[in-house]
Amino acid sequence: MKFTAIIPARYASSRFPGKPLALLEGKYVIQRVYEQAVKALGEAYVATDDERIARAVEEFGGKAVMTSPNHKSGTDRIEEAVEKLGLDCDVIVNIQGDEPFIHRSQIETVCRCFDDPQTQIATLGKPFGNHLEAISNPNSPKIVTTLQGFALYFSRSVIPFVRGKERSEWGESFPYLKHIGLYAYRRDILKEITQLPQSPLELAESLEQLRWLQNGYRIKVGLTDLETVGIDTPADLQRAEQYMRELRE
Repeated sequence: MKFTAIIPARYASSRFPGKPLALLEGKYVIQRVYEQAVKALGEAYVATDDERIARAVEEFGGKAVMTSPNHKSGTDRIEEAVEKLGLDCDVIVNIQGDEPFIHRSQIETVCRCFDDPQTQIATLGKPFGNHLEAISNPNSPKIVTTLQGFALYFSRSVIPFVRGKERSEWGESFPYLKHIGLYAYRRDILKEITQLPQSPLELAESLEQLRWLQNGYRIKVGLTDLETVGIDTPADLQRAEQYMRELRE
């Protein structure tokens, strides 16, 4: 089975314009993501709507493809990139362009989900542990799964509700699972899901994966114990720099 990584990257971020070209310890953020993707899969492309990002990728020896500026999601951008490139692969791995610390093992875990022929889409979950504040954060979506590891639901709310327990005890009463936004799709499934209109659940929670789930697609959830350090704001970049300094110590 052949896997190819596509990294969607746009310049016009409302919270951090030019984020892919921000420097992190002497390298562009997008370069660090690209290098991690290549280590795991051997082949990767950056799909962007901005010539500055494309030029930067080519300067550090990467591969870039220009896409429309009108896409509403990274998934749509990836589908256009795959069509333009004419890629001959079985599974497309969507690696977010603001995740410079994505681990090779996480990418490999998502790919192994396709050993199950029932898997149409795959993503990652990480146990929260007994951290109620983190579990309660609506910016950290939660996943509940079947016993076979397929997603039942994603929510910004704390799910499930643990009846008969004080809220302070919920974290130790149920294995809450944090969603890590790494995705992979079978090639034909990617084409299908980008034709779907937004669904009521997606609009309610502002979570794209609910569109796929509400339309009946099977999403396998791989498990990781590793945390990622995403960069959404300039403050996140400073935290990432501190994280890199700590890794060296």
